[in-house]
Amino acid sequence: MVGGGFQNILKIPELKKRVLYTFGLLAVYRVGVHVPTPGIDTVALASFFARAKGTLLGLFDMFSGGALEQLSVFALGIMPYISASIIIQLLTVVVPHLEQLSKEGEQGRKKITQYTRYGTVLLSIIQGFGISIGLESMTSPGGAAVVIDPGWTFRLMTVITLTAGTAFIMWLGEQITERGIGNGISLIIFAGIVARMPVAVSNTFRLVSTGEMGVFSIVILVVLMLVVVAVIVFVEQGQRRIPVQYAKRVVGRRMYGGQSTHLPLKINTSGVIPPIFASSIIMFPATIANFINVPWMQQVAGAMVPGNLAYEALYVVFIFFFCYFYTAVTFNPVDVADNMKKHGGFIPGIRPGKRTADYIDRVLTRITLGGAIYVSTICVLPSILISKFNIPFYFGGTALLIVVGVAIDTVSQIESHMLTRHYEGFLKKGGGTRIKGRH
Repeated sequence: MVGGGFQNILKIPELKKRVLYTFGLLAVYRVGVHVPTPGIDTVALASFFARAKGTLLGLFDMFSGGALEQLSVFALGIMPYISASIIIQLLTVVVPHLEQLSKEGEQGRKKITQYTRYGTVLLSIIQGFGISIGLESMTSPGGAAVVIDPGWTFRLMTVITLTAGTAFIMWLGEQITERGIGNGISLIIFAGIVARMPVAVSNTFRLVSTGEMGVFSIVILVVLMLVVVAVIVFVEQGQRRIPVQYAKRVVGRRMYGGQSTHLPLKINTSGVIPPIFASSIIMFPATIANFINVPWMQQVAGAMVPGNLAYEALYVVFIFFFCYFYTAVTFNPVDVADNMKKHGGFIPGIRPGKRTADYIDRVLTRITLGGAIYVSTICVLPSILISKFNIPFYFGGTALLIVVGVAIDTVSQIESHMLTRHYEGFLKKGGGTRIKGRH
C-alpha cells in the first residue's frame, strides 16, 4: 500500500536524505515568496491584483506561487530561466558552436548550462526594469500609488532584487535536481501551484456563500477536475511498444542475445514541458505590456487573456511546437537505431540502420501528434469552459496537468530508488501494478 511505500523511504538512508533535502529547499522557496521587495505599498498592490484575477497576470502569479501578487523577491519566479532555456535550445539547432557543445558530453552540457544562467540574468534584468517602470504608474482602485518613492533608486533596487531572487530560485532548482529527488524546476512550479490551492478553494466557497457562483457550477468544476486528472494519469502512462529482437551471438564460450524485448515510446514524450514553455513565451512580452502604459501595448495585453480566442489559439500553436521540438531534442531515432544495431538488435520486418531510424521516427511523429492534441485539449478546453461558467481560472487544465504530471514523475523516481534496493514501492505485489508504462 501507499503507507508501506512511504515507510520504506525511511529505510533507505540515501533516498530519505534526498527527499528531506528536496522538502527543505522547497520550504526555503516558499519562505522567500513572502519576503517583500523594498519601496512597495503592499495594500495598494493587493488591490490592483484583485482586479487581475483571470487575466494573464493572474496566470503568471499562479506560476510564481503568489510571489508576483505580493511583489516579493521571487516575483519573477522561474520563468526567466525557462525562457532562457528555450532560447538556448533553439539556438543549439542553428548555431554550430552550440550544436558542437551539445555533442561534447558532460563538459559541453555544463557550458550550455552556464550560457543559460547568463541568459536568465539578462532576461531578469529586462523584465525587472520593465516591471519597475510599470509599477510607478500603477495605482489601486482607491487612487493610492503602488510605489512609495518613485525614481531611479527604486528602479535599480527593484531590478537588483528581482534578478537576485530569480538567480536564487534557479540555484534551488539545480540543487534539487542534483541532490534531491525529481526535476527541481518542475517541482518549484509544482510547489507554487499547490501552495495556492487552499486560497483558491476558499475563494470558491466564498463565491458560493455570496451567491456569485451556484452549486451547479461547483459540481461541474469538481467533475471536470476529476475527469481531467483521470485522463492525465491514463495518457501519461501510455506507451507505444515497438518489438525488438536480439540475435544470438557467441563471445568466447558464451552465447549472448536471442531474447525479445520492446522499445517503449511514451505517447507524451515531452511531459509537462510544452505548456510550461508555451506559457513562458506568451508571458514574457505580455507581462511587460501589462506594466507599460502605451495604448497599443495595452491592447495586446488585453487580448492575451486566458479564455480569449487569440490567447488560446496562440497557446495551442506553441504547445504543438514544443511537443515536437522537445521530443526531437531529447530523443534521437538515429542514435537509438545505431545502438540497437551495435548490440545485434533489430525490429522484425525492418532492416537495421537507416530503415530502423526512419521507422522509429515515423512512429514517434505520429504518437507525438496524439500527445500534442492531448496536452492542448487538457490545457485549453477546461480553461474555455471555466471562463464560460465564471469559475476562477486557477482551476484550469494547465495547472492540473503540471501538478499531476510532476507528481507522477517524482513518484516514479522514488519508486525506482526503492526497487533498485529491493524494497516494495508504493504498490505491493499482487495489489496492483507499479508505476509503469501502459501498453
